[in-house]
Amino acid sequence: MLDIGSMTKDELADFIRRHTQKDGTLPDMRQWPYTQARELRRRSYGDRVFLRGLIEFTSYCLMDCYYCGLRRSNAATVRYRLDMRQILDCCDMGHRLGFRTFVLQGGEDGAWDDRGLCALVSAIKNRWPDCAVTLSVGERSGSSYRALRDAGADRYLLRHETADPSHFQKLHPPPQVFESRKKCFWALREAGFQVGAGCMVGSPGQTAEHLAEDLLFLKELRPEMVGIGPFIPHRDTPFAREKRGSLSDTLLMLALVRILLPDVLLPATTALGSIHPQGRELGLTAGANVVMPNLSPTDVRKSYSLYNGKLSSGAEAAEGIAELRTRIESIGMRADFSRGDHIPQIRKDI
Repeated sequence: MLDIGSMTKDELADFIRRHTQKDGTLPDMRQWPYTQARELRRRSYGDRVFLRGLIEFTSYCLMDCYYCGLRRSNAATVRYRLDMRQILDCCDMGHRLGFRTFVLQGGEDGAWDDRGLCALVSAIKNRWPDCAVTLSVGERSGSSYRALRDAGADRYLLRHETADPSHFQKLHPPPQVFESRKKCFWALREAGFQVGAGCMVGSPGQTAEHLAEDLLFLKELRPEMVGIGPFIPHRDTPFAREKRGSLSDTLLMLALVRILLPDVLLPATTALGSIHPQGRELGLTAGANVVMPNLSPTDVRKSYSLYNGKLSSGAEAAEGIAELRTRIESIGMRADFSRGDHIPQIRKDI
């Protein structure tokens, strides 16, 4: 059996190249590394797929990332910002549906400062103390992260996108640099968060060496959560004409992350479902164990346009829970609405 964790960058890159589906076909999910990824997931979490309620609460963003439809320079996008009452209404609906984790995701919106975010987190935790709150609101200061943690936030998702500094600059304009992003992860650790990282697969200019670097960075950071999704272009960005990332390469990276970090919480992302009708199920078959249906108000979902064709209805949404359950069960797994903490965190809390 191969030991992914002991491989060098060159060895990992060679492995990735050899397992890339050149013709765009899907990999054989009955073969290693997929069987190994599923076995490791089973040992840690059984057949459970944790469901999180996703609330995309603001589409305003101060950043100008070349790949993102919410980028500051995109004048064509429709902007919105939910207020606290609207967000709490989303949580109330989600709690009644059974969700015990709320994921608050938004652009880096200056209107949601520390005071406002801390008040929001405190309100959620006071009203639903049995729930976990995950934040995904970008790069902030160490003091900001500490304040949010003190307010009651449990987890923080911050995708690193690529761990290669030069590739990072191809995806982001100045003054955004990888070193700043990297410092945020250690600041989140110091603040006491369960930390989430993650990368795009197939982003412009990406090589097998870049993906290998991503794996080595995750090995070093050892995050509790990792979000892996394919790059999908947005029509109103500088990358509008770039080729989409492949499903097969994304599935390979999901499996390798599970093997590298057996206890990790690993979403089958909306992006997977957006590029293939069975993308979510394939992601779970590759080792993922988290799905995040959308709890946002239906009238704003299409405005959170990260990339072309982003799904926000059906099994991707709160109102499609019955369908989602059925689809999860069709691959021999079961939906779990509990907090779904990272395994070491569960042991720590007992």
